[in-house]
Amino acid sequence: MEEQKRIAVIGLGYVGLPLARLFATRYPVVGFDINKKRIEDLQQGKDITLEIGDKILQSALSKVNPFSMPDLNGLFCSESVNDIKDANIYIITVPTPVDKHNRPDLTPLYKSSETVAKVLKKNDIVIYESTVYPGVTEEECVPVLEKISGLKFNKDFFVGYSPERINPGDKEHTVDKILKVTSGSTPEIGKIVDDLYKSVITAGTHLAPNIKVAEASKVIENSQRDINIAFMNELAKIFSLMDIDTHDVLEAAGTKWNFLKFMPGLVGGHCIGVDPFYLAQKAQEIGYYSELILAARRLNDSMGSFVASQVVKLMIKNDIKVKGSRILNLGITFKENCPDIRNSKSIDVITNLEDYGAEVVIFDPWADPEEVRKEYDLVCYSELDKNLQKFDAIILTVAHQEFLNLSLNSFLKKEGVIYDVKGIMNKNQVDKRL
Repeated sequence: MEEQKRIAVIGLGYVGLPLARLFATRYPVVGFDINKKRIEDLQQGKDITLEIGDKILQSALSKVNPFSMPDLNGLFCSESVNDIKDANIYIITVPTPVDKHNRPDLTPLYKSSETVAKVLKKNDIVIYESTVYPGVTEEECVPVLEKISGLKFNKDFFVGYSPERINPGDKEHTVDKILKVTSGSTPEIGKIVDDLYKSVITAGTHLAPNIKVAEASKVIENSQRDINIAFMNELAKIFSLMDIDTHDVLEAAGTKWNFLKFMPGLVGGHCIGVDPFYLAQKAQEIGYYSELILAARRLNDSMGSFVASQVVKLMIKNDIKVKGSRILNLGITFKENCPDIRNSKSIDVITNLEDYGAEVVIFDPWADPEEVRKEYDLVCYSELDKNLQKFDAIILTVAHQEFLNLSLNSFLKKEGVIYDVKGIMNKNQVDKRL
């Protein structure tokens, strides 16, 4: 029964918080996170990820743990494991990164599973949302739950998998408006998990036949996008050698009804730039070397150095000395109109230009300068002083709306160049587009 469902969401980042807030409209929910500062901000009704508006968040918050009060819905945020012990549904939404060798790092999944296992009880359900390769939930996470809880899988407790489909910064396709894939460790649990999500997801749900199918469905979503963008990036490299504007070509090709409208660019972030490695790693473990997936990854990861080389060529063409030059880089988040800087490929452009001897000034009104400093040891300005010394080159690497309103020429030396990675500016205003 609905009033008996008590939900704990483990991990309150870009995925967990919107989900917890949504469930809190119908159920008692405790959001758990090990980041003390994150919990303090949320308790004050502030979401630094900007996924949930402050007013919406504040209206969802409960000042007391709703598990302790009958018929009380709402969201209570906590860093204490004791506050989630009375839940009967645990939803794990932690990151799944890769290590420096691009191998899947399941540490956050193991740690969060250990946390839940300490309070797991008979008949509880643990649902995973983190992007993984097929088999992780049942082969990696379940053993952790069993070992620490002392309970037996599919007898004492059950699991489900419902892959996240959050698109950071997207205010149109919010969590409730994105159809949700669901699954369970038994047919009966699958139905319970599906009904749970169906009760809050207005876009509907799709119940997969088993957990591995649901896991696979998620990891191929981002692999497909990665491969398609890689093709566009390869075209951009080819057309650059032919002195053809790639965007003009894509605009012409796009007039056919079945042409897939992908664009070239820097592929970063915590999903598309990471998830394909999970599928490729699993494929290798079972004896298959993935050629297409890894080739796409290599090509997309090469785009930062390619963009930097293109800018340098433009500067040399305009008789601008590259070593000692000053370059303005517009954007350091991994995508437009979003504060998320994780796995930003703008960093590759910046570091490559610095290797050429240029001084790069970073401007991004969406990024947190302190977070940029901690993550990349770089200085990022959230405001641009009009009295700054003018630049030899300007590169637009992120399509923030604010950049469209900038008068770039006022920051540019007379012989300076403008390079538009995202293709959002009028081509007559820039020297070259990717």
